[in-house]
Amino acid sequence: MRKLREILRLRFECKLSTRQISRSTRVSVGAVNKYLKRFEDAGLPWPLPDDMDDTALINKLAPVPVTCTEQKMVDPDWKEVHKELKSKGMTKQLVWEEYCEVYPHNAYSYPQFCHRYRLWNDKQKRSMRQHHRAGEKLFVDYAGLTVPVVNKATGEAAPAQIFVAVLGASNYTFAEASWTQGSTDFISSQVRSFKFFGGVPEMLVPDNLRSAVSKACRYDPDINRSYLHMAEHFGCSIMPARPYKPRDKAKVEVGVQLVERWILMRLRHHTFFSLSELNWEIRRLLEDLNNRPFRQQKGCRRSLFDELDRPALMPLPRQAFEHLEFKVARVSIDYHIRFSDHFYSVPHQLVKEEVEIRASHHTIQILYKGKPVTSHVRQYASGGFTTRPEHMPTAHQKQQQWTPGRLKDWAQKLGPDVLEFTQQLLDSKQHPEQAYRACLGLLNMERDYGAQRLNAACHRAMNCGGRRVGNVRSILQTGLDKVPLTPEKEQETRVTVSHENIRGADFFH
Repeated sequence: MRKLREILRLRFECKLSTRQISRSTRVSVGAVNKYLKRFEDAGLPWPLPDDMDDTALINKLAPVPVTCTEQKMVDPDWKEVHKELKSKGMTKQLVWEEYCEVYPHNAYSYPQFCHRYRLWNDKQKRSMRQHHRAGEKLFVDYAGLTVPVVNKATGEAAPAQIFVAVLGASNYTFAEASWTQGSTDFISSQVRSFKFFGGVPEMLVPDNLRSAVSKACRYDPDINRSYLHMAEHFGCSIMPARPYKPRDKAKVEVGVQLVERWILMRLRHHTFFSLSELNWEIRRLLEDLNNRPFRQQKGCRRSLFDELDRPALMPLPRQAFEHLEFKVARVSIDYHIRFSDHFYSVPHQLVKEEVEIRASHHTIQILYKGKPVTSHVRQYASGGFTTRPEHMPTAHQKQQQWTPGRLKDWAQKLGPDVLEFTQQLLDSKQHPEQAYRACLGLLNMERDYGAQRLNAACHRAMNCGGRRVGNVRSILQTGLDKVPLTPEKEQETRVTVSHENIRGADFFH
């Protein structure tokens, strides 16, 4: 359009010939003649009117195309077409065929229909340019590529995940390797990124991974409690990117590409035997990435960081951060809750109630309705129990207080036969605790029959081959404990019944 106005100016003001105009504007002679002829046919004055813009001028000089209206072609409702195509199983071919049924003589061909729909759809897309204030946002994500780390002992290779964080204003980049994308590794990498930058941004913009967002939502996502605790400690906020909207975190998307291109690709032929070795190489190449000069502006990421983000970042807190894991659990009927395959006791009054667990590396804190009720030293033994006596009901506390030594001390006070019978009960079980009830049942008979009769009953039961508490109780109830057990009587009780079908000991000699 600028050359068209120049052609007219050179012709009517400078009075140049067609060839001179062609050489000056580098437009062919034929094109110059064509536009001059159209100008004369249009009857336009020179100079052109002030209110004539470029669009009006080109409409006057260009030939009138045959429009779809003149051809009587009918455009479909593209919004309705777009809505139909969102339905499961719907295709463009089917939508076009239905369109042709409505307008059999005024419908576009299928290729033209698809072309015009594509043009309409492209015009609906909008991308807002984001402006980032210094020290405002830190975008975080994981790279799609992993790096294998080989175990020297077994030779097995485990993939290491690559965490990437990019500051919005300067594009200053941090990267490190971790074993997983789990909550502990994710938050630890986030904390180390703050130390790398030497400060804390106002806002964190993560992707919707479970370590950051427990429930994704475009409008009101649920932030992972451990991640939220970390943000509260450092005094920053969290604003996750919208689901399936990578443009919300375009900074880190580009940062991931650069880390993969300038760091991971350079390490593809290296073999690493530890995570620390891999992170040392990443940190070395990260310096080169942040110091690479920009192509379309002066400086590099480090220079912009020193100029923009570093002065604007919030200072690191003085108190060291301690990672906490959060979990909601319901108290079982044995007044214990389960965390990481270990069981911890709570006050028995909270049975069937829902409590919150806050676990650090060293302690387990349990809260009920936001109020702490107890805490334990964290144990890592799978399947074990940690129980405090004060959490138990009174009856359970008494049961818990019994030990083999205490039972034998009580039995010794009642008599030597009671002690011997008690020892037999304890020895008869694989675990002594399994005999506690039987021992208590035996010793409590002293309340009804006295120590002397109980001692005699135990003596008679052992001599008669009785090994159960019920034998002693039967002797006491029938009064046999009062009948003296003479040596002859004792021998008779031990004689085996003789029968022709029973083989005695002599048979085996």
